[in-house]
Amino acid sequence: MDGPELIKWQEMVRQVILAPHVQDYLVRLNLATHPDGPHSVDATNNYVRWGASPRGAQTLALASKVRALLDGRYNVSFEDIRRVFLPAMRHRVLLNFEAQAEGVEPDQVLLDILEKVPEKAE
Repeated sequence: MDGPELIKWQEMVRQVILAPHVQDYLVRLNLATHPDGPHSVDATNNYVRWGASPRGAQTLALASKVRALLDGRYNVSFEDIRRVFLPAMRHRVLLNFEAQAEGVEPDQVLLDILEKVPEKAE
């Protein structure tokens, strides 16, 4: 693959549709990585020092779009977001001393977020 072809594929990925209700889920997942935030879960409040930045949400959106294309679709699903959440976020969440002392890994916190943040906003 040469440079122009790579750019063509990058442009195609950016054209994949991310519906507002799916985007809302993505944003709430990103916000759930922030301790004491409106969408945080107990694991976040107990074990996270710093949550994912807005760039984390951008990465999650782009990775979800790639996942949708690889599955033959031109729109992102909730499942696409869940499938790329761990690899996109695990290095973006910094755990606190409590987590280190208890042997908690970022994936444990992220899986708890996935389990507890609903797809549809309340």
